[in-house]
Amino acid sequence: MNRTTLSLIGAATALAAITGVASLTAGSSDDTAPAAKAATRLPVERSTLLCPTPTSSDVSTTTYTAFTPKGAGTQGTKKGTAGLLPAQDPQDDSGQEDTQKDQKDQKGPQKDTASKPVVPLKEPGKPVTAETDRSDAPALIGTANGPLAPGWTVQQTTTVDAGTGRGMLGTACTAPDTDFWFPGASTAKDRQDYVHLTNPDDTAAEVDLKLYGENGRLKPSTDDAITVPGRSTVPVLLSTLTDVQAADATLRVSARSGRVGATVQAVDQSFGSDWLPASAEPSTSLVLPGIPKDATSARLVVFAPGSDDADLKVRLAGSSSSITPAGHESLHVKSGMTAWADFGDVTKGEPGSLVLTPDAGEGRAAPVVAALRVTRGKGSSQETAFIPATTSIERSATAADNRAKGSTLSLVAPSGSAKVRVTASAGSGGGSPVTKTYDVKGGTTQAVEPPHPASGKGGYALTVERISGGPVYASRMLALPQGGIPMFTIQSLPDDRGMVTVPAARQDLSLLNDGKQ
Repeated sequence: MNRTTLSLIGAATALAAITGVASLTAGSSDDTAPAAKAATRLPVERSTLLCPTPTSSDVSTTTYTAFTPKGAGTQGTKKGTAGLLPAQDPQDDSGQEDTQKDQKDQKGPQKDTASKPVVPLKEPGKPVTAETDRSDAPALIGTANGPLAPGWTVQQTTTVDAGTGRGMLGTACTAPDTDFWFPGASTAKDRQDYVHLTNPDDTAAEVDLKLYGENGRLKPSTDDAITVPGRSTVPVLLSTLTDVQAADATLRVSARSGRVGATVQAVDQSFGSDWLPASAEPSTSLVLPGIPKDATSARLVVFAPGSDDADLKVRLAGSSSSITPAGHESLHVKSGMTAWADFGDVTKGEPGSLVLTPDAGEGRAAPVVAALRVTRGKGSSQETAFIPATTSIERSATAADNRAKGSTLSLVAPSGSAKVRVTASAGSGGGSPVTKTYDVKGGTTQAVEPPHPASGKGGYALTVERISGGPVYASRMLALPQGGIPMFTIQSLPDDRGMVTVPAARQDLSLLNDGKQ
């Protein structure tokens, strides 16, 4: 995802907002001046997250879990704040009933309650949860400051018991950005995919939505940008953007002005529903971690956004080694087009992860984005989830919502062995954290039942830290079967970006967080 380019002064101001003080180096003719110091990594001091509108179903329950791990930036006496507030819905034409009555008796976020934050954190290391069964629960916009900002994570998990969208929908609330890719989206007749656009800022954002299929860009119904008013959310049904029905498509969300959070809600008439998060930024090599051992099908969708075709080597990192899936040694993706491959029950009773790398024998490597649609169950009792390509864990990553049962943590070391530390936090109702260390062999996926808090009650968070060795990728599956349906959701765990690199200074410009000098 692209980042907005900043001017020199803008960059300094941004660093000030993140670290408290930002400094720039000025030229000097004094040969006795001390040598420039190395850059320093410091904890961020402000984080923003956006949670989409959960569902319009009357038979659903949504749980929010917020957490900041203990660690760098969380020590000392300085206090922080963290919480989310309801976004506005400028359209309000989704057909949801007016449920303003009996609001005082309802728990969880409400459209007309803008003063009381949802899942407000008070301290690092202890999760906070909230639950709602409202069909008009709003999107949420929130920030964390001070010691609660580094690694702040919010998970939104919804269970829809019956009807359209039946299933479990889970997503980690996302940071705002200007560019997103969603391979695996669809405009097919049996799918209803909505992209939810949420604007955290006071001014409106202008957003372009483009869809790409097997033959290139799908002919749009209009080239008009989508306007997302300030502090508001706008859902857009993808099938209204084109008259072309595409079972496998790639959606690009790009902001002409402003920034948004974006995620796709995919509802399938046969396979349930889940959130489709954005893929990692286009890259020549990608990892899609955590295919369940009992997956009955896995469908890979890949898009090549650059000017060159991509030729990819496909490997499955299993529990003991990496193999080439039979019949899927490689995949050719034409420039500007979407390609896919069906792997069936590729894991054959063992957990695995897909690793995509350039096919060295086919010329220059080209960047791609990718996602997997994974299905569990058979017949009318099937349920689906998505695994987008994700980034490696440089320092740490967190899955916030875990229950007494149902969590599986997948750890992947695609190129070399690695040592990983996993910490189960205290529960939302008490207890104490528990830590366990895992050695992950290079080229393999290790799927484990993660540790639980000692004597803990309520939901808890899992924080994954890479201690040593090669790159590590991770995902967490939460499985809560219901009525014979294997309801589940999978969240990839990218690095939480809790630390930022700050250049050393020889001239302190004294730019403070509040902009005063």
